[in-house]
Amino acid sequence: MTKHIKVAVLMGGRSPEYEISLISGREVVKNLPKKYLPIPIIITKDGRKWLNVAKKELLSLPDSSSFVGTGKDIVSTSLKSRPVTSEKISGSVDIVFIAMHGPYGEDGTVQGMLELAGIKYTGSGVLASALGMDKPVFRKLMEHAKIPVPKSVVVSEGDSLKKVYRELSNPPYFVKPSAQGSSVGASIVRKKKGLKRAISKALKYGKEALVDEYIKGKEVTCAVLGNEDAFALPVIEIVPLKGEFFDYKSKYTESGAEEIVPARISRKLSKIVQEISIKVYKVVGCRGFARVDFLLKEGIYPVVLEINTIPGLTPMSLLPKAAKAFGYSYPKLLQKIINYALQN
Repeated sequence: MTKHIKVAVLMGGRSPEYEISLISGREVVKNLPKKYLPIPIIITKDGRKWLNVAKKELLSLPDSSSFVGTGKDIVSTSLKSRPVTSEKISGSVDIVFIAMHGPYGEDGTVQGMLELAGIKYTGSGVLASALGMDKPVFRKLMEHAKIPVPKSVVVSEGDSLKKVYRELSNPPYFVKPSAQGSSVGASIVRKKKGLKRAISKALKYGKEALVDEYIKGKEVTCAVLGNEDAFALPVIEIVPLKGEFFDYKSKYTESGAEEIVPARISRKLSKIVQEISIKVYKVVGCRGFARVDFLLKEGIYPVVLEINTIPGLTPMSLLPKAAKAFGYSYPKLLQKIINYALQN
């Protein structure tokens, strides 16, 4: 009888992307190939409990995206579960599949805990995860590597807005939290009077906000798989349908955006985007998988916006779509990600 590889699928946690993480985790559990035995583990919204839930019960949950902004925790209200500890995980699983997005899951926090416990896990390590989540530090790293990024200004509570006007001139600007994903807290500023409100919105999600120059151009993204042998998947073009940009609503609602694979750009430009994506991935020190987001300034000049070290794994997410275009089914993609983790 073939021995199953036990995979703890970690989802939820203290993040504005809590509900999206539950969707990602559920899809991972649902699509793991038969050689793997999934052990779903949900971290509650307050971060205080780690709960082992039955696969059948997890898959029967309602769409958690409908809970966004309600303050409700779908886990505490809907699930029968039993608490687990890192010691129990360490002794009973072969690997942890991290399906968490945003702070505490994608920023090196949970990775550090798993490192301390000696547990293998998917995706990037502590340092790469932290670098990818901290946008100002990531931008400095890109500038050092001579990779184009937008001009930007970091703003904290109480800072004068004069430095924004001095560095970036007049609006429009793009404002976002310095350490969040899924476009949480992000907005476009068209007039100076809207800047203070946009910064306040971003600062709800952290101590710093990033004010970017507004770059008009086609938005594309490129996923990368692998460790030292990293390679790029087909480039995806993103056309938002529900907002001015690829915001939270566009990302996670049906028909929120048109995602075109391969992107409607020349083969030469597509290759350049893929090469830059691999370079970004290696400069940051990623492993397993990640996704690099770009704007094509004037339609031809790739500008790197950010890297997602744990990109979404929901049915609407970009990584599974790129993998499918490459010839990888969702189960095969998961198997690849796990294999890369087991190599470390």
